[in-house]
Amino acid sequence: MEETDEADRPHLRESPYRRILFCTDFSENADFAFDFAIDAAQRRPGSTLYLLHVIPEPEAQFWKTYLYEVDGIDAKARRDIDAKLEETYLPRVPAGVDLQVEMKVGKDYIKILEFAREKTVDLIIIGRAGRGGLRKALFGNVTEKVARKADCAVLVVPLSYSERATE
Repeated sequence: MEETDEADRPHLRESPYRRILFCTDFSENADFAFDFAIDAAQRRPGSTLYLLHVIPEPEAQFWKTYLYEVDGIDAKARRDIDAKLEETYLPRVPAGVDLQVEMKVGKDYIKILEFAREKTVDLIIIGRAGRGGLRKALFGNVTEKVARKADCAVLVVPLSYSERATE
């Protein structure tokens, strides 16, 4: 039998997706999509998984009393968000996965795209909203804009897939 080079076996080549960005708004859609982000990171040893939560502009106005500056979040707001992260995501991260949690304040899809460019992200994983209005039925406003404007691969995970995945 002829010996083959590793280049001839694409499944053995190192993955180009080394910097993976998972975006969360703490919705059920995002929670489901997180499983795909964990899977992607586990399959790529040495990769970095960024978990990004953007406090949208309208919410930022609500949180105004908690904000010291655009990038600084008051301790109370940070504790509330950290509690949600610790409850929903951190227990699901297996040992060996390099997870970096980031928060930004601003227009959600713009901050996601800026972060992806800044960190030279290879893959964005984001949940897809599926209810209300034609635009949201197709993608979800933020998801659609990220998928259309990103400079990297984007994995859009529909919540409806969760029903199929549990069968």
